[in-house]
Amino acid sequence: MTFKLGLTGSIGMGKSTTAQMFEDEGCAVWDADAAVHRLYDVGGLAVVPMAKAFPEAVVDGAVSRDVLRSIISDDPTALPKIEAIVHPLVAQDRADFIKSATAEILVFDIPLLFETGGDSAMDATVVVHVDATTQRTRVLDRGTMTQAQFEAILAKQMPSAEKCARADFVITTDTVEHARAQVHSVVQQIKSRF
Repeated sequence: MTFKLGLTGSIGMGKSTTAQMFEDEGCAVWDADAAVHRLYDVGGLAVVPMAKAFPEAVVDGAVSRDVLRSIISDDPTALPKIEAIVHPLVAQDRADFIKSATAEILVFDIPLLFETGGDSAMDATVVVHVDATTQRTRVLDRGTMTQAQFEAILAKQMPSAEKCARADFVITTDTVEHARAQVHSVVQQIKSRF
């Protein structure tokens, strides 16, 4: 039996670090963002269809996320077209992962798990969470986005409290040690169901 665990959390909550902890526990992890990067990279399956729809988005044989962002901000009809290209390819990538994975627990790291209804395909969900002040500090300390960009991303995401209320498990990522202990506990609880 394979158990599908959806992992999500708002920006800056520690989702990637937590995903690695699940991998350290012997789970197989599929990362939605990494799948999109593979699809957009040179030779990726999204490059040719994206070049047909948005030729300017393909730079040096790869889809440029920066160019896509500016296309989306200039043209409100662009995002649904991009999603129509990318979503089926991401779904196929996920299906291929499920087919080839050998671990008992498969973890699906999906930023917009609840927002897209992806939780319905999971056996359980886990949300990573930390207080709003720590979240803001983590994101802004990266130096990769402004306060305004951070606020814009937050506005597109379901509030963390709502995600926590909907989740089967909540992992507080205040410290690495605390998060690791909670991940271990979640894995043990799931294994006890087998």
